[in-house]
Amino acid sequence: MAQVRDLFVKKDTSNDILKQSGLEKTLSAFNLTTMGVGAIVGAGIFITPGVIASLHAGPAGMLSFVLAAFVCALAALCYSEFSSTIPLAGSAYTYVYTVFGELVAWVLGWSLVSEYMFSVSSVATSWSAYFQNILAGFGWRLPVFLRAAPGTASVPGGRFDLIAFLIVMVISVLLLGGVHESARVNTAMVVLKIAVILLFIGVAVFYVKPANYHPFMPFGVGGVFKGAALAFYAYVGFDAVSSAAEEVKRPQRDMPIGISMSLVIASILYIALATVLVGIVKYTKLNVADPVAFALQYLHLTNLSGIISLGAIVGMTTVLLVMSYGGTRLIFAISRDGLLPQRLHKLSPKTHVPVSNTILFGLFAAVFAAFIPISLVSELVNIGTLFAFALVSLGVVFLRRNPDFAHVKAAFHVPLYPYLPILSFILCIGLMLMLQVFTWIAFVIWQAVGLTIYATYGYRHSLARQRLYK
Repeated sequence: MAQVRDLFVKKDTSNDILKQSGLEKTLSAFNLTTMGVGAIVGAGIFITPGVIASLHAGPAGMLSFVLAAFVCALAALCYSEFSSTIPLAGSAYTYVYTVFGELVAWVLGWSLVSEYMFSVSSVATSWSAYFQNILAGFGWRLPVFLRAAPGTASVPGGRFDLIAFLIVMVISVLLLGGVHESARVNTAMVVLKIAVILLFIGVAVFYVKPANYHPFMPFGVGGVFKGAALAFYAYVGFDAVSSAAEEVKRPQRDMPIGISMSLVIASILYIALATVLVGIVKYTKLNVADPVAFALQYLHLTNLSGIISLGAIVGMTTVLLVMSYGGTRLIFAISRDGLLPQRLHKLSPKTHVPVSNTILFGLFAAVFAAFIPISLVSELVNIGTLFAFALVSLGVVFLRRNPDFAHVKAAFHVPLYPYLPILSFILCIGLMLMLQVFTWIAFVIWQAVGLTIYATYGYRHSLARQRLYK
């Protein structure tokens, strides 16, 4: 029985909250908001609205984004309460460790490692394809074997995606310079990206034809829900904001603001673009790789295509930056708890950045991007995130009942407790059940690898378990 109890030992966060971790506190609510928008609004905003409209929801695709935003908003409220109560690195992993214990936290943390790493890999692959298209416009082309990963259908003969590998490593080098410098670069790119999106919406709205909105729901209500499951992928980035808790000047105040505002801004942009897009082009014509660029060509506004291309590549760069940052801070937290080697949470005395961790994460993500097709690496992203959202939502109920936090005055509380956290949990589980069987199989295999690592290393080196027997 003692060994079973050990598996569910809970993390004592009281000392961690009071002591300095060594991470530099330089981020504000504005920095957190731009980080969230940078992670959420990527290349997907130029692609997913067309896919959802043409294959799943028709003009009602805008409702798919509303529904996905609603589910994410419920999870964001739960994240906000946790982040203002437990302002520590590690995001959902740390929260779950506190209320459910070590084994559940490890399973979730390992799921989030896949979310961050495979998000970076899949976006890097898209970044590479987009960048190579721009190079091709100037007549510059890489040798075929360096253009894509093996098995990429669009590039027969591909063996190694050189551009994808290099962009991930460039992002890693940028992160090694320190969080403040990385945040400044991210903010500049986010402002540029939003300007490009607003330019498209502002111009395209004058070409909207009401007739294109009929029939409004050609695939029925079920199509809207299927579209929401796909749209959910576009919103998952706000989870990375909570991973910055220990580098925020006033975490109890700024974390809820950053999480909530980033989701609100991103939701408005997605819904507005989806609404305008199906208004200017019939939804049946939008099953293309780049529906926004297609719409501009359809309207004979080819002069804007270059600007939209710039917005897409900048959008992907911000996603790479924020998701890489989130992944390194998650590994930092897991290592600090003893479940991964200690070297992974050692900080540079100059930049206050976990150097080994950042380099290792970048190398793995770069190798995955270079050698594995995007169709495979992107499968694990959604299920890992939904799993995290579900456990955080349920965790709020247990957090309120935990006597260890009865004295903590959180800056934010989820309204309509416990109904909203429970509703969030149910909706997240529902979206998980809509994912493909292949995704579940991949999830189980990934967890088997993770449990092997925990059994052979994490269990024996767990600091929480060591404190249990002191």
